[in-house]
Amino acid sequence: MKKSLIALAVAGAISVPAIAQEAASPHTFTGNVTIASDYVFRGISQTQHKPAIQGGFDYSHASGFYAGIWSSNVAWVKEGGFKDNSSLEVDVYGGYRGAIGDFGYDVGALHYYYPGDTNTTNNFPNPDSTEVYVGVSWKFLSLKYSHAVSSHLFGWVNPTSNEKSRGSNYLDLTATHDFGNGWGGVAHVGRQTIKNYSDASYTDWKIGVTKDLGFGVAGLTYTDSNAKGSCPFVNTQPYCWGTAPRDKDVSESRVVLSFSKSF
Repeated sequence: MKKSLIALAVAGAISVPAIAQEAASPHTFTGNVTIASDYVFRGISQTQHKPAIQGGFDYSHASGFYAGIWSSNVAWVKEGGFKDNSSLEVDVYGGYRGAIGDFGYDVGALHYYYPGDTNTTNNFPNPDSTEVYVGVSWKFLSLKYSHAVSSHLFGWVNPTSNEKSRGSNYLDLTATHDFGNGWGGVAHVGRQTIKNYSDASYTDWKIGVTKDLGFGVAGLTYTDSNAKGSCPFVNTQPYCWGTAPRDKDVSESRVVLSFSKSF
């Protein structure tokens, strides 16, 4: 009986702390990686219609605070003449989110950083940008407002008056649906307003489906916009990016195929 009591005590000493440690941790770390046929952001191709590889890491606390970093290859910074030796976007973000019943809320800030050497010949504004955002959600619907607090948003400037684009904003309305058996659907409409440059403001929309394959999630999305992108570039067609013969209408409709894995 004494041996039984000792064995029970040893087993308890080993197992109880391990269970308590698992249950008590308020920290969560996750990662993700995506391969896509195009990197389309707010209806605009960031890779001149070429494939993208993307990935990031996220941290969240049980209290609701979170932070993360995400990166993707891009082409527009170099093609647009903003920076030399630039082919990367790095996003750093953080905020606080929570829920009250079926209603969710999210507030935070996001900084877009594009490594590379400043192109001194063109003397364009720095494309690095910072936005603050607030979002609300209800069941399958979400609404998010983002507001630029940096002097320029993605380097936009009025080509005639040289006015800055601080105060530019984006409104995003998204609906999702679970069809069951790993299938999901998404529909979105957004409005990008570029401060002091109305020709660069536009509306975009997309519709898509996803399929959880068990080892990752495949997605197929159709995206389009009414942004002015007809080439060659003129001030009234601001979404023709690059120099001929590599210039592209980055606002035209696209079908994007992607595969994502979280871990």
